Amino acid sequence: MRMILAVAAVLYSASAFAQADKPPMVGDKPLVQVKPKGTKEAAAKPAAAPKGKQQSIAARLQACLELDDGTKDRLNCYDAIIPPTPKPKPAKAKGYADCRFLKEEDERLACFNGFAESIPKLPKS
Repeated sequence: MRMILAVAAVLYSASAFAQADKPPMVGDKPLVQVKPKGTKEAAAKPAAAPKGKQQSIAARLQACLELDDGTKDRLNCYDAIIPPTPKPKPAKAKGYADCRFLKEEDERLACFNGFAESIPKLPKS
């Protein structure tokens, strides 16, 4: 009985040490995971929000302006924020959310660009 108790205590303490806040190490250097450049996730989230703090739609739309103008990556970034839902005959967009109703990619990109560029710059915090 004592032996089982001793083994359980050793295993429990070993698992506690394994869950330290330190990153995994390779030799004396921390292990770094690199994501491939140009993935859909990277285009969808160019500026990550701080943990526990959700960015506003305006801030996320402005973050898309950092990508090259007129590219599919910028449109994918906008579409990740506001998914497209084309309508048969959309009217002129009155707000940034109405851009999702445009069917053509070039029109949708120009619509998002117009609204994202007209948003006043938000202070960095």
